[in-house]
Amino acid sequence: MPTLTIQEAQAQLPDLIHHLSLGEEVVITENDQPVAKLVPTTPPAEARRVPKFGTLKGTVLSMEHFDDLLEEFEDYI
Repeated sequence: MPTLTIQEAQAQLPDLIHHLSLGEEVVITENDQPVAKLVPTTPPAEARRVPKFGTLKGTVLSMEHFDDLLEEFEDYI
C-alpha cells in the first residue's frame, strides 16, 4: 500500500486515480500521520440475467401432504 504526503497526492491525483487497480489502496499522510485512504470504487454490477424457463426442472420437491396440519400443533387450533 503506497503512502504519499498530501502535497504529493495533490500533484499526482489524476495519475493515482487512473492507476488504481481493484484492491489497491493509497494512504495519504500529513505530518507523518495517515489522514486519508484513496481506494477504487467497486465496478458496476452486471445486469441480472433472466433465468430460462425449465432450467430448474426436477430440482423442486413437492410433498403430497405438505399442507396437512402437524399432529404436534392440534392443541393450538
